[in-house]
Amino acid sequence: MSELHLPNRIRRFAVERRDRPAVTAGDTTLTYGEFDSCTNRVASALTTLASAPGRIGALLRMGLPGAATLVGCAKAGLVFTPLNWRLTPGEVAAIAVDAGLEVLIVEPEFSASAAAIAAALPHVHIVVAGDGAAVAGARSWEEFVASGDNIDPGAGDDPETAFLQLYTSGTTGRPKGVVAVHRNLYNVPETFALYEFEDASVSLDALPLFHIAGAGWLTTSLSAGVHTILLGEMRPAMVAATIAEHRVTHTFMVPSAIGMLLELPDLANYDLSSLKVIAYGASPITPTLLERTMDTLGCRMVQRYGMTETVGALTALRSGDHDPRGTRTHLLRSAGTPLPGTEVQIRDIATGEPLPQGETGEIVSRSRNNVSGYWRRDAESAALYTEDGFLRTGDAGYLDENGYLFVTDRVKDMIITGGENVYPVEVEAVLAEHPAVAEVAVVGLPDPRWGEAVTAVVRIADGVERPSEQELVAFTAGRLASYKKPQRIHLVDELPRNASGKILKRTLRATLSTPDTASPVMTPPN
Repeated sequence: MSELHLPNRIRRFAVERRDRPAVTAGDTTLTYGEFDSCTNRVASALTTLASAPGRIGALLRMGLPGAATLVGCAKAGLVFTPLNWRLTPGEVAAIAVDAGLEVLIVEPEFSASAAAIAAALPHVHIVVAGDGAAVAGARSWEEFVASGDNIDPGAGDDPETAFLQLYTSGTTGRPKGVVAVHRNLYNVPETFALYEFEDASVSLDALPLFHIAGAGWLTTSLSAGVHTILLGEMRPAMVAATIAEHRVTHTFMVPSAIGMLLELPDLANYDLSSLKVIAYGASPITPTLLERTMDTLGCRMVQRYGMTETVGALTALRSGDHDPRGTRTHLLRSAGTPLPGTEVQIRDIATGEPLPQGETGEIVSRSRNNVSGYWRRDAESAALYTEDGFLRTGDAGYLDENGYLFVTDRVKDMIITGGENVYPVEVEAVLAEHPAVAEVAVVGLPDPRWGEAVTAVVRIADGVERPSEQELVAFTAGRLASYKKPQRIHLVDELPRNASGKILKRTLRATLSTPDTASPVMTPPN
């Protein structure tokens, strides 16, 4: 099984595909031989600053330093821990402390967060990748890489060795470290067949490193031995230009990004004819957008359904199941069938008992891709699994007679907006600090661009000046990451409750989803 580990794939391709392009970022392209040498140096340099299994933090956009550090960590037996640079400096520092970072590699634009981490962790080693704002006591990326040698430390052969730690918020909004080991990220031939990779394929990864979608697509592309284009921003025009310039054949996008790409007014000016497959996931897609994408771009589509704790996909809706005008159009609403080696069941939410086909309950899974638990969170790790070893996804759905999974709702109240996870309790806590707010409930409502819009329903306190919706949104600035801020705010006289006094969020969603109750869209996630 060791040949399936990411570092061993790179070592193999350094021999078999030595002079073929491995990664391109901006004007820099490294062959597999050069990328192997670069990651050896990164791994070697890291071992002088941290000991296995230390956590190596990254505040980096998708690019060469991030890709090289991920593979370098795997070769050195260290744990790559990319941080969400969209969070506030205080939020990022709290995660860094939780992880116990020993090294931080950061781009200058995130220097404020780096300073917050340095203040919280005085002994952290900081490496700056790029030109710009200085970080006190930091080394440059070039100096750091040059300090290593081209001797491979040789780690990454044990399937149970951790090498990736991603942070995801829990139901309380407190981020949890999801620890992935090498076996969680095996990329087997069936995976490459799912995406229809070919020897000459060119993959584009413009997703954040701190998402399983971004890190996962990177490891998949590198493990497939294809040429991978690394793009730091998912801006529609940049994506279109990159596809045209590098003749990209494969990419992974969240539905909101696909929609923005199609909305480019000059889309016809870009030659996107090289595109063969778009993999998508992380949030729901509407059948209308799916059909429009296939018609406009003329490529095949592959859907993945999963979560960070499953290290990517549990199920996939394969390209052959995407038939918007055939006799199986209903499958476009499904999440496909389980991937090889993955068991998916539907369990009764109250009793935990398996349910027959067609009945809705909680989706649970058992797979080698499932993580063993959370970093230093024993109670939450235990709660993640059933007694017989199935992971609780927190999503509700059903399986049809042919084994296709249909995701109908979320057991939890998590909102997915633009591929980002937002927990209502965190937004509610911030809005509740406003002196005019008496009560607040936050829900996710369907949104054609973002998948869901973070929507706050607020009851104003008696006897105070009524704030505007814009004022309430502005109040969250600096307290919440931009994508967590409410995009819509409704001011109401009363919130619906059940007999015990609990706010009925299901009623709010149903009421606010009707066209005549829509409010203007406020600040969108960015």
